[in-house]
Amino acid sequence: MLTRTQAEALARAALSATARAFPYKLDQLLTGEDDLASPRRLHPAFWGSYDWHSSVHMHWTLARLLRRYPGHALAAASRAQLAARLTPEAIAGELATLRGPNRQSFERPYGWGWLLKLAAELEAMAQQETEAATWRDALHPLAVEISERLAAFLPRADFPTRVGAHGNSAFALLLALDWSDVVAHRALRRAVIERANRWFGHDRRYPAHYEPGGEDFLSAGLVEAALMQRVVDGCSFAEWWEQFRPTEDGIAYWLQPVAVSDPSDPKIVHLHGVNLVRAWCWSSLRHELPAELHAAIDAAIAAHVEASLGAATTGDFVGTHWLASFALLALDSGQDAAAAVRI
Repeated sequence: MLTRTQAEALARAALSATARAFPYKLDQLLTGEDDLASPRRLHPAFWGSYDWHSSVHMHWTLARLLRRYPGHALAAASRAQLAARLTPEAIAGELATLRGPNRQSFERPYGWGWLLKLAAELEAMAQQETEAATWRDALHPLAVEISERLAAFLPRADFPTRVGAHGNSAFALLLALDWSDVVAHRALRRAVIERANRWFGHDRRYPAHYEPGGEDFLSAGLVEAALMQRVVDGCSFAEWWEQFRPTEDGIAYWLQPVAVSDPSDPKIVHLHGVNLVRAWCWSSLRHELPAELHAAIDAAIAAHVEASLGAATTGDFVGTHWLASFALLALDSGQDAAAAVRI
């Protein structure tokens, strides 16, 4: 359960990260010297926080925390940050960059998923306060562009990407579902359901002991299960899980937090994300899994959060520029927006 104290600590981390212009890692294919530009010029909404996708999901963090605790100590600063970045002019600049040459796959699929999750959060938030409707409306053209790209891409993607990092297919679809559900975008939802079932519907005895890879920040198997919990077709989730579930040793492996040997290393620190994503997924899956697993799952959630929550707000920028979002997923998994409000 997310507390006000935790919310304020995570908001502080998100505000600090999104205001920090450098270091910044560009995702750009250069076709000539004229393509060179500063992050702030290329991404007038989502510069800072080390890279584009982290900036997107740290702004999601600010919005989510405002919806959960509208009067928290950093609420005014959070609103000011969202108001400064989520403007029609800034989003027009983002669209101009996105529509430039050689950017068809820019931030696909990870950044796409997070952008749609931010848009979903603003949709839900706009039902509570008029200021959020301004931010939602400013972001909406970019959300539509991303959703159209995703809907066009999925039928062409014959195979999923199962790596536990940015290319992971299941994680992006799980985030995109939030937006398709909240705005009742039936075409995108149908595309997600069809592709998820084609990719993952027949998986058997998932090899949990293969996780994590040394640079993973997702549990690919648990994210897949969390996705299928929402979209499985042709059988119940319980039936799907019975075929998919790892061996007993594999499940036991998933229940133990991952050790992070060097959180100052920009790749090794990813493993804190694995712990927080496991906690998030276990929280979502728990009520549909056999009752005999519940006590072990509850203990695992607590252990994984304890192992990695501190890294979201303290330590090197290689961790603090992104981990607050994953900590928030782990702490606040039961509060996702679900109501359809417009087409």
